[in-house]
Amino acid sequence: MAATVPPVTRQITKDSHRKKTENPPVDLQEAQDCLIYDRHGVSIPFKSLYQDRKVIIVFVRNFLCYSCKEYVEDLSKIPQKALEDAAVKLVVIGQSSHHHIEPFCLLTGYSYEMYVDPERCIYQKLGMKREETFTESANPSPHVKSGLLMGQLKSIWRAMTSPAFDFQGDMYQQGGALIVGPGSQVHFCHFDMNRLDHIPINWLLQLAEVGETVDFSNRPKILHV
Repeated sequence: MAATVPPVTRQITKDSHRKKTENPPVDLQEAQDCLIYDRHGVSIPFKSLYQDRKVIIVFVRNFLCYSCKEYVEDLSKIPQKALEDAAVKLVVIGQSSHHHIEPFCLLTGYSYEMYVDPERCIYQKLGMKREETFTESANPSPHVKSGLLMGQLKSIWRAMTSPAFDFQGDMYQQGGALIVGPGSQVHFCHFDMNRLDHIPINWLLQLAEVGETVDFSNRPKILHV
């Protein structure tokens, strides 16, 4: 009987998680007037997200990316009350047409705010990476459950069965995460180096001073009665 091969769920990163807390220089002024669009195609300036409160903003690669899908599925598990108690807002931004927002939210169970930057204006002005960087050092991703082959097959199948056959964003664009506001203050910034290089969600919650961590494991819970 052949041995079971575990899925490839490694973050192929340049630095350790510890170094990820070091913020690269980010100037929100460059991107503040870029327009983002909601699921109805209504536009708002990027700066309106963070003018009056602290916000966690997660930029995904594209809506077909299997690792982004699984990461957003875990974002959807963050309790709304935990965010409300900390006065923190959660926003996801993609870079496809706005028509893909609602299907992606239904697919992932994500119920918080989501917008798109179809021209990649914010991605470019903030200096997010295009093309993936691979190195030998890596850390396990707590949010990616699919292996590389199966994940890519799922992405291809979703593209083929989508009402509008497209890649739902630039396939080479990488994402990232910011914690900003109120105003233009940047508390934290991380730019992904590749599809598996998402910042752990509980790290984001801690850095945003959300007083709760989330169990993202799929292990059955034991109830004591």
